[in-house]
Amino acid sequence: MTQTLTIADLGWSAFYNSQLEIDEIGTVTPARVSSVHRTRIATFTENGPVDLALEAGLSTGEIAVGDWVLCDPDAARMIRRLDRQSTLQRGSDYVHGDRQLIASNVDTLFITTSCNADFNVARLERYLALAHDAEVTPVILLTKADHTDDPDSYITQARALGRNLEVIALDALHGDVSEALGPWIGKGQTVALAGSSGVGKTTLANALTGGHAATQGIREDDARGRHTTTGRSLHRLPTGGWLIDTPGMRGLGVADVAIGIAATFPEISEIEGNCHFRNCKHDGEPGCAVQAAVAADEVDPERLKRFKKLIREDAMATETIAQAHARGRKFGKIVKAATKKKGR
Repeated sequence: MTQTLTIADLGWSAFYNSQLEIDEIGTVTPARVSSVHRTRIATFTENGPVDLALEAGLSTGEIAVGDWVLCDPDAARMIRRLDRQSTLQRGSDYVHGDRQLIASNVDTLFITTSCNADFNVARLERYLALAHDAEVTPVILLTKADHTDDPDSYITQARALGRNLEVIALDALHGDVSEALGPWIGKGQTVALAGSSGVGKTTLANALTGGHAATQGIREDDARGRHTTTGRSLHRLPTGGWLIDTPGMRGLGVADVAIGIAATFPEISEIEGNCHFRNCKHDGEPGCAVQAAVAADEVDPERLKRFKKLIREDAMATETIAQAHARGRKFGKIVKAATKKKGR
């Protein structure tokens, strides 16, 4: 990257500036994480790329691409991570209560799918729940519209998944992608690109960045692709924005995103409070306002089915996460007590 960048170009805002201590102003360097490796992180600063060793006691699993950190570039050392304005993460392990960071400090999530067998409304709803919960604007990008005789049906299905939901069909190989996505990729804006393997994310990333990363084909039987992007990374866009590219994700668990689920299914969540029973499961209980809306053709029964599935999964995962945190606190107290006893 040869051009000079200002801190504003990198996406710095008053939100991050307000977190600086008085003695840090002018003495530390803000840096934005561009990729995360096993023992270090790569970052962008006003003075160019800098590789940093992690803050003591911190693991790379706690750092996300897009994070802002304070560092001492001369010592190649990270000092601390700043609070995030947004955090995209997915449930990944219900046994241990883990969640996996996808990206941070993102303004828009480009949810990419294609007009073939990969198109799956249930998976799109999962992405939408994660975006809404993180207060990130979701935009659905439909690729490979030229591979179907009825692209409008895919557009209609996608638009039915949210109120005022932006759905854009793209020709990443021949169209002007930057012009089509202009409202979300301007100076200082950050977008994350997510979706399954084989839907054309690398082609889209190439079109946006002007890069030439190699692409892979897809299997004809199920439209699934091979992983081209193997790690998350932050890229400068010619439009002044930033793109976080992510590997293909086939499994997309939800965990502790109840608010996001409610925002993804507003036609259901907005009338739940009218049910006769406060803990109504919408499974045939008397006085269920949601089932009444289904009977009146105001709620799609398939949407309700998927809503209930996500709610159950989220509740189970959230409970597991809470239990894992409780076990961690209990173990910490035991270790502290044992250490204290040993020191007597």
